[in-house]
Amino acid sequence: MSSTWFITGSSRGFGRALALAALRAGDRVAATARDPQQVSDLVEEFGAQVLPLALDVTDAAAAATTLAATRDAFGRVDVVVNNAGYANLAPIETTAEDDFRRQFETNFWGVHNVSKAAIPILRAQGGGTVVQFSSVGGRVGGTPGLGSYQAAKFGIDGLTRVLATETAPFGIRYLVVEPGGFATDWAGASMDVGTVPDEYLSTVGAVAERLRSSPAAGDPDRAAEILVRTVGRERLPSHLVIGAGAARLAIAYSEQQIAEATAWEAVSASADFAAPRVELPSD
Repeated sequence: MSSTWFITGSSRGFGRALALAALRAGDRVAATARDPQQVSDLVEEFGAQVLPLALDVTDAAAAATTLAATRDAFGRVDVVVNNAGYANLAPIETTAEDDFRRQFETNFWGVHNVSKAAIPILRAQGGGTVVQFSSVGGRVGGTPGLGSYQAAKFGIDGLTRVLATETAPFGIRYLVVEPGGFATDWAGASMDVGTVPDEYLSTVGAVAERLRSSPAAGDPDRAAEILVRTVGRERLPSHLVIGAGAARLAIAYSEQQIAEATAWEAVSASADFAAPRVELPSD
């Protein structure tokens, strides 16, 4: 049976690739964008399979309205994809507060708004799937210059873990997607690179140079096809890392976390009332 997808940020990047993959699989897509004219070519090619909708994800009321319009047009909403997002690059010390907040409004609050608006619809119909686009940086973190973006991605993971436990009785499933570097315009036209002070040239400046000069290995069309197949499974992973480099980073980080927690386990346990005092691990 065909499914109905609701995808934010469908005009380009992963959102566009995922909309195309779902449509080619015979599914229906509510393709949202700030300007729905940007998805008019999808309507021309796929006709009634596509519902173009204007949506600024920072507008909670608009999120609810567009989801309701999707349900009314197609009868249900099977897959909600929170893809819309962007990053600007600058040191936290010198990033203007309004820029930092605007990024967070889209990257975190946009996901919150759409997820919250989707729950009543999914609950009423007996279930559905919510796909949250994070990044491998939302697991590993620490990329100089991406303070607001990665803080939001860590927040998305925390939010989604709670949503998954709260709404499990309603049959709602969640998948957090953690891509590495992909050939989208995320690091191109979509990203503003602020002035990098001399003190940050070796950290933030190096990241800016790498993002602008090194071609990304990831193919967004392949990733989209993988996601369509994955969402169709009966059993979803809670997180899906996409890209060979991202997978290596994720595994290395998890191994490091386990090693550190194990090395400090006795110290952690010694904080309990009845526990004996122990020495710290050697430096």
